[in-house]
Amino acid sequence: MNRPLSRRNLLTSLAAIPAVALIAACSDSGEDAKAADVKPANPSTPAKPATPAAVKVPEAQGTVDMAQLLKPGALPEKQLGKDDAKVTIVEYASMTCPHCAHFNETTFPELKTKYIDSGKVRYILREFPFDPSAEAGFMLARCAKDNYFPMVDVLFKQQPSWVGVNNTKEALLQISKLAGFTQESFEACLTDQKLLDDVRAVQKRGADEFKVDSTPTFFINGKTYKGAMSIEEMSAIIDPLL
Repeated sequence: MNRPLSRRNLLTSLAAIPAVALIAACSDSGEDAKAADVKPANPSTPAKPATPAAVKVPEAQGTVDMAQLLKPGALPEKQLGKDDAKVTIVEYASMTCPHCAHFNETTFPELKTKYIDSGKVRYILREFPFDPSAEAGFMLARCAKDNYFPMVDVLFKQQPSWVGVNNTKEALLQISKLAGFTQESFEACLTDQKLLDDVRAVQKRGADEFKVDSTPTFFINGKTYKGAMSIEEMSAIIDPLL
């Protein structure tokens, strides 16, 4: 069996897929399409699991310049929370990443209630898709306009129903219809070449400028943390910054 493509080679090969082929890549048109749906969803370097003790402050794995990190990119930022919050969290995620879905399901609701809704934290989500299905998921979230975060939430929660299935396109269509898409608006979204190019530009910038190479990756006030942390671990990082 051939060795899996390196992350860099995988991203390069995915970038060659045009938007008009994205729908085909998300269907059951062949084994390669199905493999693309399944394998890249789990980053080759597994995300760090949450520590059961949940009291030790996670160790940062690097730093970035916050001014550079917050410079506008190819797409408008998708943000929750106040601009003047004391803590800014930037998460790079992939829609097909199980670790990202786990974080969304187990940690994010309390993070939102405890810190974002209270004005203590500004949260920014950036696209870092590992495969055509993840690209499609993010494009649909962007096309959902003001429902970006609800669409992301639904796609993460429904991940088992559309990632790695025989026909991802049909599964995504059914989810999208519940979010108000028609067949026409669904296909128009997934064949929007500029949107696909912009999603890839966000990903490329994350990899090139901020050395993102797995998902989820968090930047919390400029410090880098990799892996799906628990709310206790995130609190241990956030609380001293408030």
